Amino acid sequence: MAEKSLRVDVWSDIVCPWCAIGKHRLDQVLASSPHRKDVEVVWRAFELDPSAPRVREGDQASHIAKKYGRSKAEAEAMIQRVSDVAAGDGLSFDLLHAKSGNTFDGHRLLHLAAERGVQGAVKERFFRGYMAEGLAIGEADVLVKLAAEAGLDADEARATLASDRYASEVRDEESAARAIGIAGVPFFVFGGRLAVSGAQPAEVLSRALEEAWAQAGQAGDEEKDASEGAVCGPEGCA
Repeated sequence: MAEKSLRVDVWSDIVCPWCAIGKHRLDQVLASSPHRKDVEVVWRAFELDPSAPRVREGDQASHIAKKYGRSKAEAEAMIQRVSDVAAGDGLSFDLLHAKSGNTFDGHRLLHLAAERGVQGAVKERFFRGYMAEGLAIGEADVLVKLAAEAGLDADEARATLASDRYASEVRDEESAARAIGIAGVPFFVFGGRLAVSGAQPAEVLSRALEEAWAQAGQAGDEEKDASEGAVCGPEGCA
């Protein structure tokens, strides 16, 4: 009899702070799970702003203030609230100095990283570069540097970005997200059947993992968890 295994698909974007928090919580759950060696996490593409320029001009607070019709002080308070949640999880964010931009190339490199067995590490490095280090995550040189630090070959990463490699795979994942009604990220699908939306507490993710593990190998349609956590969507982060 074949040993049981489970795949967890996570749609997210690398400029989404709730996605970074969600990854951290999932990592914690998996680290303490007896099933860890038999669980595969696959990071799927979701662009919060596909029309974003490679590097967005101006600071984050001004951009958010303009987008939501708030004062700059109000925007800074919104950003700080997310940073405070991250701090409670042991993460150090400096979102006021984050340099957002188009993430399509980053998602392409994550596909390469998946093929090379380092997707989780590259995802983590992208998050830290954007959330904590103020790096321009839409720039090719930045992406190559970060990816190389996380285990990818720099020359292969650079060649990938100079081509259209993995472009169709990224689009396919975004189409799949629309097909199952994903409007905000992070969005977790455990075992292809149990879905959890948002940066849920670790306890919620743990219950979902255990339930999906118990159901692994059984026939059935995808089932969505009724609970929802904090997400980022095209209209911003809740």
